[in-house]
Formats: sequence, C-alpha cells, structure tokens
Amino acid sequence: MGAAVLLLHGQPGSARDWELVAEEIGDRADAIALDRPGWDGGSRAGGLERSGEAAVAALDARGVERGIVVGLSFGGAVAAWMAVHHPRRVAALVLVSPAANTDSLQLIDRFLAAPVVGYAASAALLGAAGIALGSRRVRERLERSFALPDDYLRAAAGRLRDPAAWDAFSVEQRALLRDLPLLESDLTRIECPTTVVIGTSDTVVPLAAGRRLAEQIPRARLVEIEGGHHVLPAEHPRRLAEVILAAAEDYCTSRSSAVSTS
Repeated sequence: MGAAVLLLHGQPGSARDWELVAEEIGDRADAIALDRPGWDGGSRAGGLERSGEAAVAALDARGVERGIVVGLSFGGAVAAWMAVHHPRRVAALVLVSPAANTDSLQLIDRFLAAPVVGYAASAALLGAAGIALGSRRVRERLERSFALPDDYLRAAAGRLRDPAAWDAFSVEQRALLRDLPLLESDLTRIECPTTVVIGTSDTVVPLAAGRRLAEQIPRARLVEIEGGHHVLPAEHPRRLAEVILAAAEDYCTSRSSAVSTS
C-alpha cells in the first residue's frame, strides 16, 4: 500500500462520488473518502474551516500523519484551506474543478447565497434536478452526452431530493462568498506540490478560474482535460487516478530520498 489519499467531495455530494476513482487507484494507495459535515446525514454543515477540521480528524482516525489531499469543487477549496492552515498534514494537493478562488464565483452563486430567496431557489433547483434524474430517459441522455454512469446518476437523484441536502447546500453556498476571498489571500502560502485539474468544457467552474488558480498557488501544475465537464471523478476516473497516483509517487520518492540522505 502506498501513500494515503484523502478524497473530498463537492457541493452537493458524498463520499460515493469518488467510488470510480478509488476503484482505479486500487491497492496502489490507501484511498480515504468521507462525507463532509452536513452531507453525512447527521452533522451540521459549515464553511471551509468546519470541513477542513473534519478532514484532519479523518486523517487522525486512520493514523495518517500526512496525506495526498484531493478536493472536488467546494472540496477543492477545503483541500487548499487545509494546506494553508495544516501544512504538515498535506503532502500534496490535487484540486479538481476547484471552486477555490473568487474567479470561480458566478452570478448564480451570488443569487443562490442570498437570504431566503437563495434558499428557496436552491431547494427548487436541487429538487427539480433530483426528480429529473429519476427518469431513466434523462439518465440515458446524460450517460451518452457526458459519460456519467447510471449508478452515479441514480445516487445523485436520491441525494438531490433530500431536504437535508438543500440545507447543507445553502449553508455552503453562503460560505463560498464569505470564505473564498480570505482563502484567496492565503494561496501564496501553500508550499506543497499542487496539481490543478480542470475540464475545458466545465460550465460550473470556468476554465479561466482554474488557470488563474494554478497561477496563484506557487509552482502549481495545471492539467486540462479536453472536453471534460465539472464532475470529472465520474466522467474521467482513470485520468484522475493517474494524476493522483503521480502525486503520491512523487511524495513517496521524495520521502525515501530524504530518509536515505539523513
């Protein structure tokens, strides 16, 4: 077993979003996927700090001193927050379709974060999407157009119809507007090797935002997946696994070199 890889889902989302990537990783690394606060059916949702501290606790529970931290969308911001505030726990970052700077915010994000009307709109949007995904015909169309597996779409349908998901989404939507400017000012403090992965057809986090993020984080590497959309773990699991395992291998190699020269 190689390095530990901590997988942080987006918003909305769950640990199941990483199943295909974890299958591709196999026994080449210890893949740890968790439901972030608010998405586990019991805990309270919060901002970057709440999710970040929960992620550190997950590492503690597995006895992991340092891990490769991988974050999707909102989870990408959480991963970056960890690298800033708990640098000794993060061996490397892989930020996937990351909503981790203010360039990633669009007009719809600000509308959905508005008091009262934002929650109502979020609930209506997620609920309608969940109902639509309940249709086999809709799922087949998405599977053809975006290569999204039926199992993934079925799981998403149930999650999006859950009022608890509407609450968590609304809390995190407001947190995006509050926390991202603070995180952005700290991005230059990130010292660990970082890879930013973005799909060129992503309409949720613009390609320009991903490119800008790679410039903001010192020595970050940018990987663009041609034609990729926002949910890259479901759409391109093998490619993502390759990127993650490369980061894990680099870390293990550097650690071995450090031990041999000490």
